Amino acid sequence: MLSNTFTEPPRLTSPIIIDEPKIDTGLDLDTPWVVIVWNDPINLMSYVTFVLQKLFGFSNEKAASLMLDVHEKGKAVVSTGTREKAELDVFRLHEHGLWATMQQD
Repeated sequence: MLSNTFTEPPRLTSPIIIDEPKIDTGLDLDTPWVVIVWNDPINLMSYVTFVLQKLFGFSNEKAASLMLDVHEKGKAVVSTGTREKAELDVFRLHEHGLWATMQQD
């Protein structure tokens, strides 16, 4: 037979201790991202210079200097900033047929 009496659950008498969340300090969120253009056997040096001027507003001299770094050293950093900005810059470079990647500096 069922009883009509209600029993309360036992009450906790001691406080509950909750551990602090662990924060990964190995990643510095303030560290900027860099966009790197890599040398490729397809694009002409004049085209790379043109694209750098068009996308980043570099002077002809600055764009030519970066293009020569790409040609002679194999790569050049063309942009720095937030991750979102770097992703957009890489996307735009890819749209223009250049080989570009990004990494945290």
